[in-house]
Amino acid sequence: MEREIIENGLNQSRRRFLSKLSLGLGSVALGSLLIPDLFADTPLADTGLAQGLPHFAPKAKRVIYLFQAGAPSQLESFDFKPKLREMTGQELPDSVKGTQRLTGMTANQKSFPMVGSAVDFKQYGKANTWVSDMFPYTAKVVDDICIIKSMHTEAINHDPAITFFETGAQQGNRPSMGSWVSYGLGSENKNLPAFCVLLSKGRGNGQGVYSKLWGSGFLDSIHQGVKFSGGENPVLYLNDMKGMSRSGRRQMLDKLASLNEISYKEFGDPEIATKIQQYEMAYRMQTAIPEVTDLSKEPDDIIKLYGPDCLVPGTFAANALLARKLSENGVRFVQLYHQGWDQHDDLPSEMAKQAMDVDQASAALVTDLKQRGMLDETLVIWGGEFGRTNYSQGKMTKENYGRDHHPRCFSIWMAGGGIKPGIVYGETDDFGYNIIKDPVHVHDFQATILNQLGLDHEKLIYKHLGRRYRLTDVSGSVVKGILA
Repeated sequence: MEREIIENGLNQSRRRFLSKLSLGLGSVALGSLLIPDLFADTPLADTGLAQGLPHFAPKAKRVIYLFQAGAPSQLESFDFKPKLREMTGQELPDSVKGTQRLTGMTANQKSFPMVGSAVDFKQYGKANTWVSDMFPYTAKVVDDICIIKSMHTEAINHDPAITFFETGAQQGNRPSMGSWVSYGLGSENKNLPAFCVLLSKGRGNGQGVYSKLWGSGFLDSIHQGVKFSGGENPVLYLNDMKGMSRSGRRQMLDKLASLNEISYKEFGDPEIATKIQQYEMAYRMQTAIPEVTDLSKEPDDIIKLYGPDCLVPGTFAANALLARKLSENGVRFVQLYHQGWDQHDDLPSEMAKQAMDVDQASAALVTDLKQRGMLDETLVIWGGEFGRTNYSQGKMTKENYGRDHHPRCFSIWMAGGGIKPGIVYGETDDFGYNIIKDPVHVHDFQATILNQLGLDHEKLIYKHLGRRYRLTDVSGSVVKGILA
């Protein structure tokens, strides 16, 4: 049945095709778990895909994105600037600053004193890569990661900047990256969602993250991220009510499917079919989720690798370990958000606490995947929404200063999934203010992620309101210099 849909239904909309089916909607919904977007309005031909198949041979099967919400400073992490330290206290030259738009927090500053990192850096790995002392565990895996120092973005405030990274647009209501991947490739495990979201909060200044960041936008809602909580029930409202048996639940779902089929025939709303898909997925998740979220059976060496916090639900370490388990069980896209990186003052002290929360577990995830033979097929990403200024915001001392938002250049790192390990890509000037070599725009970054999954960012499209949309909008190029 599924093969016939792919081969013969390419030029028909799901709505038109479904109207010709003699099967009940409940049965079709079960089958559609194996065929993403069976009920979408866009013809399969518009996507360039036979659903669930990549455009070309992929290097990666899955993604784990460790998003550091609030924007960690590149100058205290991976972009060492000794000259900036020498020039601490001196005014930032106008020739360097140019006409860049500033935030409302520093636009009215009369002075822009440069400030070098109060944190020391050391060289690690075969390439003698500079890494801050705040990230000693990441330093140990530097030969397994690719540090990109030339990221740049267009947004200068947190909400539009995070939204831009996740959806390709600064305004909301667009599909998130994980939703696009779910739409293009579907799930490897019919008992788990293709896209899962994990949240944690550090000890620093937190910036909120919102459901629009993992929403499906104009794609079918089956592609939205499923958010896990750190409590006793990782997925809310998944469990049956007291007194309901497994067979009783099955009978209820079958009855709901028959009622929704009547509603679908009357109104033709594809979201009715999506609702049935979600009910069926929830039913299957009831048996899969308890096992995959149980971290108590992890061996002692894994607990030691990630650190003791990995046994505390809701921490970054626990979420990093859970991300590995979800990926191991076929989840295509696992998105972690760790809040607390917005250091506008007291940056050395506040950022050190944040780094302590995530450094060990981030490096452990890379090591864990590598020793399981999963790293080659899993793309791991670490980074925030923009960088930090080389000048101090507000009052400054040698040990106490803050940095404002800086979209012109910042650092992230990537590992596995066909990314070249042990290299540094891109370069910024001696002031840490402008890119001087190999710039990487957000759309380039997104195009590269899709490329590693076997998806052509120019062909992964969806027609909505008369326009063909894609994650990278109208720009973006694969960053070939970081590909293995």
